[in-house]
Amino acid sequence: MALIKTEIEIELIRTSSLLVGKTIAEVARNIKPGITTLALDKIAEEFIRDHKAKPAFKGYHGFPATLCISVNEVVVHGIPGKRELKEGDLVSIDCGTIIDGYYGDSAFSFGVLPMAVDVTMLMQQTYTSLFKGINAVAAGKRVGDIGYEVQTYVEGFGYSVVRDLVGHGLGTSLHEKPEVPNYGRRGTGPKLEAGMVICIEPMINLGSRQVMQENDGWTIRTIDRKPSAHFEHAVVIKKDGVEILSSFIEIEQVINPDILITR
Repeated sequence: MALIKTEIEIELIRTSSLLVGKTIAEVARNIKPGITTLALDKIAEEFIRDHKAKPAFKGYHGFPATLCISVNEVVVHGIPGKRELKEGDLVSIDCGTIIDGYYGDSAFSFGVLPMAVDVTMLMQQTYTSLFKGINAVAAGKRVGDIGYEVQTYVEGFGYSVVRDLVGHGLGTSLHEKPEVPNYGRRGTGPKLEAGMVICIEPMINLGSRQVMQENDGWTIRTIDRKPSAHFEHAVVIKKDGVEILSSFIEIEQVINPDILITR
């Protein structure tokens, strides 16, 4: 059964998730050609610890880093290392934090400019699909309603939805029930109830939906080596709708500081 959160628990998850957004924004300030993914990871860990929190991913089932940094054909769970970013790279930053025993989790994909038009479009439509999924959330609806909106939107552009990896519940564990696939049929799957906190995270491929795991036991990449984009928000289901607990505001101000984003 999915865990129904109290208002106090929801606020704790919000606090942790907001720190994730600030951390990703700090990383975004340093995304540029020549920087290594390990250097970005160190920036994130220092920022999280300076804010009296713990990196949620580091040590999770043995994962060795603070961030999952997934470049180009890597869908998720990329391990930071010596790889240097270069112009044209699509870079997904997935981050988690723990504050007072409660997890925050969010992800955002960036382009190292200049970018190919088709990759830029993939990122933009994956971003939009996240909000399509969020807008499908309401008490009494089903998990399949979320996946349906994401899937039908991105497949309309010829993209494919990764089916081996899904969104999830969030609370005192990083991954709680229910699983939240990015594909599905309306009216199917677990029922959404007020007080549930879930992470919606479209992982959308430019090519085939097929993926594989590298020998490191973590890195998931597309089989055809075409790019994949990834965005994630933590949301709470309310009696009268849905509320986003994480935030892209600071991230989007870094990308374009002249525009105030109000999401």
